[in-house]
Amino acid sequence: MPLVAAAVCPHPPLIVPELAGAAAPELDELRAACDAAVAGLLAAGPEVIVLVGGGPETTRFNAADHGSLRRYGLDRAVRLWKVNCAGGERLPLSLTIGAWLVGRSRTELPRLARSVASDAAPAECAELGAALGAATEPRTALLVTGDGSACRGPKSPGYDDPRAEAYDDGVARALADADAEALLDLDPVLSAELKAAGRAPWQVLAGAVRATGGDWRGELRHHSAPYGVAYLVSSWTPA
Repeated sequence: MPLVAAAVCPHPPLIVPELAGAAAPELDELRAACDAAVAGLLAAGPEVIVLVGGGPETTRFNAADHGSLRRYGLDRAVRLWKVNCAGGERLPLSLTIGAWLVGRSRTELPRLARSVASDAAPAECAELGAALGAATEPRTALLVTGDGSACRGPKSPGYDDPRAEAYDDGVARALADADAEALLDLDPVLSAELKAAGRAPWQVLAGAVRATGGDWRGELRHHSAPYGVAYLVSSWTPA
């Protein structure tokens, strides 16, 4: 079974303390939950970590590619894994924050990254995940980054939508129960209306777990919406 563990984390830029400034303590619990989720991946003994996040298109990245936090006010490059002239500043925000989270663990494991188009159909997401889950080697840990709805109140990025809380609660239950089918059932139209950036990456996770087979156990480590955006952290392991 090549997929040995998976984790879900959000990707708000403010999770980086230097960007949050004086507000950094407000996300201490979220940051700690993400660190625990990454530690759980490493505890499963993977040989490679694959990051999956949303982006403008579905593509793969080189091990030397990197992201940047410059547009968010911090002039810092975030490397995926290696540093050499073959890499470029290509990672979208989702994978930049994912790479930052993995980097905090100080692991030297190889890292690869895939983005999935934010408007990709569920079947396309499942197919991408199946390609990851059906591989025969190496032992892989999957870190999936994506936010929940961004419509939790009048001050949220998407303003207030009464459907948002129920949507996020449904995702939280699916992540807690390692329910791949529930994630695959998420409606792309509703998800887009609620500005849920995690929909497509979560469905890649579901496709990977379904292709790997066997029973999986989920743990919901965090669920909050401090700035009108739902942040969910979970860990999935083979049962």
